[in-house]
Amino acid sequence: MACASFEDVFAAVSSGDCDLALIPIDNSIAGRVADIHHFLPESGLHIIAEHFLRIQFHLMVNPGATVDTLRTVHSHVHALGQCRKIIRELGLTPIISGDTAGAAREVAEAGDPTQAAIAPPLAAEIYGLEILREDVEDEDHNTTRFVLLSPDFVQAPQDNGPVVTSFVFNVRNLPAALYKALGGFATNGINMTKLESYMVGGHFAATQFLAEVDGHPDDPGLKRALEELTFFTTDIKVLGVYPADPTRG
Repeated sequence: MACASFEDVFAAVSSGDCDLALIPIDNSIAGRVADIHHFLPESGLHIIAEHFLRIQFHLMVNPGATVDTLRTVHSHVHALGQCRKIIRELGLTPIISGDTAGAAREVAEAGDPTQAAIAPPLAAEIYGLEILREDVEDEDHNTTRFVLLSPDFVQAPQDNGPVVTSFVFNVRNLPAALYKALGGFATNGINMTKLESYMVGGHFAATQFLAEVDGHPDDPGLKRALEELTFFTTDIKVLGVYPADPTRG
């Protein structure tokens, strides 16, 4: 089911209209998808799987449009951030759209030779646009990580392949609290692959963190590290314990 925004995706699953949600959370060029990191901790949904997808973007226009006629380019904010080189080369003004396919639809409906869209190649086929440039992403490693969300906490089994554990926590308002909180992961040999900070309750001091580590909470090392974490935090919420995608890393 298509949704107009990420917030609508979360709402669709929370309300029961949809069973699961597949959303982007990180990109190898543009970094984190900020909205997702804010919605996820309070959504009540759980990560049950991840998938890494190689992203390819084409520059598409209405029939008859050329490089010389173009003035603006439409796409999702993250897609625009992944294609800065072509935008700068052609001197185009970026226009943010809700998503990449929606950008292609907007350009097709406008029928304006000054507008272009950056979207996956299938969008050009669907909306009758011509591809002016192929593979316009800045780097050939452009990859987006998606997570599968469920209202149910489905924990991956232990000792059945690599596992990722995602969780959020708030540090106590003490000197070196974050340093001490993370020390248990180092001393127990746990590899932390993500650590993101957030403002909480309108305060500019970063007190909430989203973290991801390799391992299962029942593994002795990670179990000890999470126990040590409780001494320096006010709240720990496990968002998911799920199989690591084979292409991770």
